[in-house]
Amino acid sequence: MTDLELAKTIAEGAGKILRELRATGLFEGKALGKAGDRVANEFIMAALRENRPDDAVLSEEEKDSAARLAAERVWIVDPLDGTREYGEGRADWAVHVALAIAGKPAIGAVALPGLGQVMSSEPLPLPEIAPKPRVLVSRTRPAKEALAVAEALNGELVPMGSAGAKAMAVLRGEADIYLHTGGQYEWDNCAPAAVALAAGLHATRADGAPLVYNNANPYLPDLLICQKELAPKVLAVLRGMPAV
Repeated sequence: MTDLELAKTIAEGAGKILRELRATGLFEGKALGKAGDRVANEFIMAALRENRPDDAVLSEEEKDSAARLAAERVWIVDPLDGTREYGEGRADWAVHVALAIAGKPAIGAVALPGLGQVMSSEPLPLPEIAPKPRVLVSRTRPAKEALAVAEALNGELVPMGSAGAKAMAVLRGEADIYLHTGGQYEWDNCAPAAVALAAGLHATRADGAPLVYNNANPYLPDLLICQKELAPKVLAVLRGMPAV
C-alpha cells in the first residue's frame, strides 16, 4: 500500500469509527468530543504502528517526543478536527492524516465523514472563483485579518467549523479563500495543505512564506489557502495592515 493509499484508508477508517460512535447516542456534547478524540487516535496510532513502524508520528492526542526531529518521515495527524462541531452533531468536522517528508507536506488525506467524502493529495479539478470572493471565517471568532481581506476584495463571509472543513471547502467550490491567523498547530493544517498543494492551490503562511513541518515547537499559527490568482491580492491586503 502506498503512502497515499494508507493515508486515505486511515482517514476514512477513523471517520467511520467517529460516525458510529456518535450514532450510539451514548455520549453528548463535550463528552462525545473527548470520546471521539480518544477512539480515533487509538485507531490511527495502531494503523501507523502496523503499517509504517519505522516512521515517526506527531498527533494532537499523543505526548510529543523530540525523537521525531531526527526523522525524515513524520506522520502528522489530527484524529478529530472540529471537536465542537462533532459534539454538536454538525457535518463540518474532519480527520487529518498527513505525511511530512523533510519538513514538506508531501502526502495528505482529509476525511469529511459528515459529508461522506475523503479528499487527498492527488490532482483535482479546481472550481471557478466566485465574482465576489467567498472568505471562510470561524463560526465563533472571525479574525480581523480575514474580515479585512473580505472587505478589501468586496467579498462575502462564509462561517464554518473545523480547519479541515474550511480548507476543503475551497476545493469543493464552496469558498475561495481560507485565511487563518488565530493560532493553529501542525496537525491542524498539514493534511489540508498537502491536499491543497497537490490540487494546485496556493498554500502558505499568511505572509507568503512556505509551510514547514516537524518543528521542535509544533505551533504554526497562520495559514492561507486560496486560488493562485487570488493569493497576490490577499497578501497585498495583509501587508498593508498594521502590525498586530
